[in-house]
Amino acid sequence: MWKDFKEFAMKGNILDLAIAVVIGGAFGSIVTSLVENIIMPLVGMLTGGIDLTKSFVFGPEDSLKLGVFLQSIIDFLIISFSIFMALRILTKLNRKKKEEVAAAEPAPEIDTKEELLKEIRDLLKNQQS
Repeated sequence: MWKDFKEFAMKGNILDLAIAVVIGGAFGSIVTSLVENIIMPLVGMLTGGIDLTKSFVFGPEDSLKLGVFLQSIIDFLIISFSIFMALRILTKLNRKKKEEVAAAEPAPEIDTKEELLKEIRDLLKNQQS
């Protein structure tokens, strides 16, 4: 049973997925920090010094935290756009690689017997003309 699990866990797709999850988590933290520490303060400066993360509707106890929600939306947009761009680049690279492989494949060689028969046919046609 251990051997089967080890084979399953060491398949390429499982390892790729594990790496993607770890890198994705780290990337999410970076984007969150970017939004919290750089983008939102700039938005606050543009809105006259208002800290949107502390903005709320209703009272401070029972509130709708619109600034935090806006921050999450910006996080999502940055992460999804980054993933889109990475996938777009990978797709183009894969397509280019497939085109190179297709171009590198040699044309099928004509059998020498076929060549001889074609030459004989052409000679016979020339003699009849």
